[in-house]
Amino acid sequence: MDYPAFIAETRNQSRTLAKALPDTMKGFGTLSRAVKEGGVLGVKEKEFVALGIAIAVRCEPCIAFHVEALLKAGAAREELGDVLAMAIQMGGGPAVMYAGKALACWDQLQTA
Repeated sequence: MDYPAFIAETRNQSRTLAKALPDTMKGFGTLSRAVKEGGVLGVKEKEFVALGIAIAVRCEPCIAFHVEALLKAGAAREELGDVLAMAIQMGGGPAVMYAGKALACWDQLQTA
């Protein structure tokens, strides 16, 4: 998969959804900003939690967005590995498949 193109396409779909459901998407954006700005954990740690959940619920667009955010937050591939291992431990076989997608996304975005 071409993850940079996948992320761009998903962003375009979200923009279309925002035009169709402006109040809902504005509310979701407000919630997202509030969660990232508040609390005692840093953005990187919060993005790792979000990535673990994305793997567990098998949301490939979520995986791509949170991997992208982790790279921007300065995460290391070794940290990613620990989070992927924990997601696999919690999610079993299906998490193995989606953890592989997360690692592939990381490698593509890191070299892009």
